[in-house]
Amino acid sequence: MANRFNFKEHFEKAAPNEISTNQLLFTYKGVLFPSASTSEKTLEVLQLFEARKDDLVLMAYPKCGSNWTIQLLEDMVHAVYKKDPPAMIPILEFGTPEKYQKLQEESSPRIIATHLHYDSMPKSLLNKETKKLVVIRNPKDTAVSLFHFYNNNPRLPSYSSFDSFFPDFLNGNVCFGSYFDHAVAWNEQLDNDNILLMTFEEMKADLEAAIKKIADFFCYPLTEEQVKNLADRGSFKSMKEKSIDTHGKMGHVFFRKGEVGDWKNYFSEEQSQTMDAKFEECLAGTKLGDLLMYDMFCK
Repeated sequence: MANRFNFKEHFEKAAPNEISTNQLLFTYKGVLFPSASTSEKTLEVLQLFEARKDDLVLMAYPKCGSNWTIQLLEDMVHAVYKKDPPAMIPILEFGTPEKYQKLQEESSPRIIATHLHYDSMPKSLLNKETKKLVVIRNPKDTAVSLFHFYNNNPRLPSYSSFDSFFPDFLNGNVCFGSYFDHAVAWNEQLDNDNILLMTFEEMKADLEAAIKKIADFFCYPLTEEQVKNLADRGSFKSMKEKSIDTHGKMGHVFFRKGEVGDWKNYFSEEQSQTMDAKFEECLAGTKLGDLLMYDMFCK
C-alpha cells in the first residue's frame, strides 16, 4: 500500500517552541480545538463539505480508537477496491480550507473521520444516507489516554499531573469538548440504521469479529482469509510496531498502550466515584451506556 498521510510532517512542521502555550488551542463555538491542526476558517468551510452515500464515515471522540480504526478501514478499502489511502490527513476537520476541494476530487469510496460532536457535523453528512461508524471507549481509559496525549504532544498544553487534568476532562474543557456530551448525542442516534456503534473494548476482545461486523455494516464482502489478514495487520500491537513508519516520531503518541483498565493506575478513589456519578447522570440506563458495560470495565 502507498504511504498514508505524513503525520510526521504535519506535527513537526514547526518547532514546538515557536508557539506559546496560550496559542496552542482556540475556541470555536464554545469548543476547544488544536491550533496546529485546524483553524476557524477551516471549521467554517467544513460546513459546505459534500458527503457521498458511499463514504465510510468514522465518528469518535479523541483517544477512543480513531487512529486504530482509520487504519482498519483503509486496509478494508484496499482489500476490496485495491485503493490506497490519499496523502491527506484523514480527520475531516484537520488541515486547511483547501483540503475540501481535494476531497471533492478524490475517487470513491472515501474514508471520512471526525472528532466533531454529532450536531457539529456538516449537514450533508447528516442528511444523506451515509453510513456512520461510531467508536467509543469507556470514559476512564479515555481520560487517561487523553491526559498522556496532551503531555506527549508538543502541539498541546501539558499538565503537571493527572489530578490537574481530571477536572478539565470531566467538565469538557479539553479539545473537542465533553466526552459525555458526545456520548449522549450518539446515544440519541442509535436507532438509526445508518449508524453502527462499536466499543474499543469489544474490538480489543475479538478483532476478527469486530472487522466482520464493520464489513457487514458497510456491505464489504470480505473472505475469511481477508478478515484474518486484516486482524493480523490491524492488531494494536502490530500498529504500534509500525507506528514510526506510519506516524513518524508521533507514533508513540498516537499508539501508547491501547489497554483496557489502565485507568486503575491513575484514578484516585474520589475521582473514580466522581466519574461513576457523572456516568450515572448522563448514560446510566441508556442503550449506549449498556453497550459500554461500565460496571465491567470501570468498577
